[in-house]
Amino acid sequence: MPEVYVHIVEGRTVEQKRGLVRDITKAMVEHLHVDPANVMIQIMESSRENKAKGGVLFSER
Repeated sequence: MPEVYVHIVEGRTVEQKRGLVRDITKAMVEHLHVDPANVMIQIMESSRENKAKGGVLFSER
């Protein structure tokens, strides 16, 4: 069973996440030839205060 972990900053809608997991599942099925029921996806959301890029918190951008 393939597992995919997606790390994102919070703030995406349920519709955006639904589309993301649909497209990731489709890619796994197409490229790895697995049953879609066996594709596990975990979305890991971080608050904007707990993620930084270039030394600047996302909450301060």
